[in-house]
Amino acid sequence: MDLLLFFIMFILGLIGSFFSGLLGIGGAIINFPLLLYVPEMAGLSPFSAHQVSTISMFQVFFASLAGVIALRRRTKAGKTNGAVIDSKLVLYMGSSILIGSLIGGFISGLLDERMIHLVYGVLAVIAIILMLIPSKGRLDTDEPLTFNKMIASSTALIVGIVSGIVGAGGAFVLIPVMLTILKIPVRTTIASSLAIVFISATGGVIGKLIAGDIPVEPIIYTVVGSLIGASIGSRVSSMINVRLLRYGLLVLIAITAFKVWSSII
Repeated sequence: MDLLLFFIMFILGLIGSFFSGLLGIGGAIINFPLLLYVPEMAGLSPFSAHQVSTISMFQVFFASLAGVIALRRRTKAGKTNGAVIDSKLVLYMGSSILIGSLIGGFISGLLDERMIHLVYGVLAVIAIILMLIPSKGRLDTDEPLTFNKMIASSTALIVGIVSGIVGAGGAFVLIPVMLTILKIPVRTTIASSLAIVFISATGGVIGKLIAGDIPVEPIIYTVVGSLIGASIGSRVSSMINVRLLRYGLLVLIAITAFKVWSSII
C-alpha cells in the first residue's frame, strides 16, 4: 500500500465530506477541485478529470448510503423531528435523476478533459448563486403534498445528467429547487432529497462502471475518509453557527471556479 496515497486520499475524503455534512451542500462541489489539484501538489501522479469524477461519484454513493441508513435508524427510534420521505416525490424525481445520472456517468467517459472542466465550471457558478440566495421553504403542514410533476421530473433529469458527468449527487441544486420552485416543506425536502441523491449516485456509479477507468485504490481510501468526515461534520453543524464557514467556502469555490474557467478560456 502506498502510504502517501492513502494519507492524501483519506484526508481529502475527510475534508470534503466534513464540509458537506457541516454545511448541508453536495460534497462533489468541494471534492472535485480537491481531487483535481491537491494530489499533484503533494507529489502524487495527477488524476485526470475522468478519474476525479469517478472517485467523487463513488464517494457520493457511499456517503448518501450512510445518510439513508442513518435516517432509517432515526425513523425507527422516532428521532426524525418530523422529517419524512414522500414516496411520490421520490418516485418522480428519483426515476428521472436515475436515468439522467446513468446517461451522465456513461458519457463522461466519452468527453475530453476540457468538457468535464466546463461542466464543473458551470456547476460551480450555479452553486455560488444558490449559496447566496436564502433558502426559505414553507413550513410543514398536514395537507397532502402537491407539486408540479413535470417540473420535478424534468429538473431531476437535467441535474442527473450534469451531475453524472462530474461525479456529483446534485443535492446543492435539487434542494433549492424543491424549496423555492416546487414549494416542498423543509423537513420533507431534507429527507426526500437524501433518498433522491442516493438514487442519483447509484445511477452514476453504474454509468462509471460501464464507462470504465475505475481507480479502485484511491476510491477505497477516499470513501473511508468521507464516511468519517460526514459523520463529524453533521455533529459539529448542530453545535456552531456555520454562516461564516459557509461564506468562506463560497470564496473557495469561487477561486476554484476562476481557476477552472481560466484553464478553459
